[in-house]
This record gives sequence, structure tokens and C-alpha cells, in this order.
Amino acid sequence: MDRCGWVTNDPVYITYHDEEWGVPVHDDKKLFEFIILEGAQAGLSWLTILKRRPGYKKAFANFNVEKVARFSSEKIESLLLDPGIIRNRLKVTAAVTNARAFIKIQEEFGSFDNYAWQFVDGEQKINQFNRLDQVPATTRESDAFSKDLKQRGFKFVGSTIIYAHMQAVGMVNDHLISCFRHKEVMKDCG
Repeated sequence: MDRCGWVTNDPVYITYHDEEWGVPVHDDKKLFEFIILEGAQAGLSWLTILKRRPGYKKAFANFNVEKVARFSSEKIESLLLDPGIIRNRLKVTAAVTNARAFIKIQEEFGSFDNYAWQFVDGEQKINQFNRLDQVPATTRESDAFSKDLKQRGFKFVGSTIIYAHMQAVGMVNDHLISCFRHKEVMKDCG
């Protein structure tokens, strides 16, 4: 079975690639989870974050945006002692800041889903890449999405991070055409 070339033989990575990566997500809770995880990943490998995902789920109230938005400075200090997550003050603080901004977007657009998917005109962008070196780190869409998020107060949302987010939540299908998931993910779009 052919997979995208970035997938290692680690079972966590294989499961993530085969079941999640590139599948369109329209659930705000899951979109918030990926905003937290992608921000935590900055400068680290995605596998490092995936292996700590259960720790993030526990530390960040099962990715309940309302609860995370209410985290106090004392709660942030306790998270900085939690070995289940990346204990970086800027990233932990950003998760709380981003939760508050996320809620404002939900209030303005009805859901974060409505807001996010507008950057791809509401439909998954299906790419036809043959090789990993063809897959971009950023796009015009990720530039616009990132810029808008920053203007709304989000942190750790540069264009590269946001493009990775767009790939993860299926706003773009960047599975290589040789990968068995390329066509499967297209089917998931309906």
C-alpha cells in the first residue's frame, strides 16, 4: 500500500495519515484541537505532537474552547509543569489567547468552521502532486488565512503553520496521487 513519503513506520504516524490527515473537518471542537496542536508543533516534528496528543487533550480540557478561554494565569503556570505537553510559556499562553479569539470568531460567523472554510471557498482544494517536493509550505490561501487570524489576535498562526492546519483538517488534499488516501479523501468530500 503506497502512502505519502513523509509517513514513517511509526504506528502513530501511520494511523494519523491513514485515518485523519486530509479528511475534511467541519466540527469546531476538532478545528480548535488542531489550532492548539499546530501552534504547539512550531519548530518541532508533528510526530512529537501526535505522541503528546493525549496529554494535550487532558491539559486543555478535552479541547473545550470555553474552558480553555477561562484558564487563569495560575492554570497556565500549572500547565508549564505538565510533562504531557510541550512546556513552552509562549505556546501555552497562545493556546489560551487563541481560545478567546476563536470564541469571538464563532460569535461573528456562527462557527469557526464557517469562518475557516471561506478561505477555500467552502470546498476542499484537491491537489495533484506526484512528489513531496511539489507540496508547498504556504499558499495564497494560507497567507490570507494567517494574516486574518493574526489581525484577530491569534498567536503561532504563521502561514506555514496555517497551511499545515489546512492540510490536517482537509481544507486541502495534499496526499500524493500515488497514495491510496488521495482518492479516499476525495470521496470523503462527498
